Amino acid sequence: MRGLARVPGGTMGAARRRRGASSLVLLCTMAILTAPGLATGVAYAAPVAPAAPAAPAAPLPEPGGKSLEQVRKEIEELYRQAGAATDAYNLAEAETKAQSDKIVEVARLVVAGKERITALKNRAGAAARAQYRTGGMPPGAQLALSDDPNHYLDGAGRLREGEKATSGMLSELDRTQADLQRYAEEASERWAILEANRVKSEDAKKQIEEKIKAAEELESKLEAEEKARLIQLEQEAQYKAQTAWLSTGAMKDVKGTATDAGKRAVQFATAQIGKPYKWGAVGPSSFDCSGLTSQAWLAAGRGIPRTSQEQLRLLPKVALKDMRPGDLIIYFDDATHVGMYVGDGAMVHAPRPGRNITLAGAGSMPIKAVVRPDA
Repeated sequence: MRGLARVPGGTMGAARRRRGASSLVLLCTMAILTAPGLATGVAYAAPVAPAAPAAPAAPLPEPGGKSLEQVRKEIEELYRQAGAATDAYNLAEAETKAQSDKIVEVARLVVAGKERITALKNRAGAAARAQYRTGGMPPGAQLALSDDPNHYLDGAGRLREGEKATSGMLSELDRTQADLQRYAEEASERWAILEANRVKSEDAKKQIEEKIKAAEELESKLEAEEKARLIQLEQEAQYKAQTAWLSTGAMKDVKGTATDAGKRAVQFATAQIGKPYKWGAVGPSSFDCSGLTSQAWLAAGRGIPRTSQEQLRLLPKVALKDMRPGDLIIYFDDATHVGMYVGDGAMVHAPRPGRNITLAGAGSMPIKAVVRPDA
């Protein structure tokens, strides 16, 4: 494919370049979507390297003294930082929900404990009223004054039973009161954790909004032609990374076949292609990266951690050569991005704000680990 060259004549040349770039994106997308094994979730032994993007057009005027490549890297880094904050936000939100559920559970235990104490006090009150009706004489004294031997023996047995019951009631009352004290302490601790998570969530939300705003402001300064070229630069960087990854032979021995659950997860994830990225979202109309993977596996019948960092920490890791469709690929050293492997060297992911869920090369970003939800 010949590179797109700058054509004299201004508008006509720009139109040709845009048509060429659009055709390229369509062809690349169709190539990935129609790759063998994607529909069935089966990876084959010899994935084909993606077609190279068009040769770069002549450099556009530099906005604000920066080249478009510099702007691209700056925007990419801002979104990376927003992604890290998004993971922190999602984790804080998940922990907040968990603590809220625990507080509700503790509150129910407190109510049950108070009801139990009321019942025990009522029993103690009934015993006191019965003693009052006998003139206040202790049961043992009444028994000693009895003239009837049979009555004495029968009463002695009942007295022992009564003393045992009274002792048991008092012990149960003590235990219940101790439980209530423990519940109160646990509730206080959980409220403190809840508040700490709320602060974390608010801080992360502020960071996300600041980073996204900064990235959007950078991009808003570009002309329409520069924005189109920026997208082309992104594609070129991804292609370069994917090509370099494939050239290492990383996919040479990858022949894993998807499980039934893995196929369902892949089907769910690929069905979301075209929907927008939105931080903190878990569908149905938008997703963030880990929102997509967690919901895909939930649809497959398996709940997994909400965030990419927790997915890395808690799910079993597998070697790259053993990767199969449905496995999750964790990206970057801080594990702040995740995609789902779909076969033939491709993965599906929610890239970043301003982009839609799409297919991409599995090696188009630095891979940290591969984890398996259905190990």
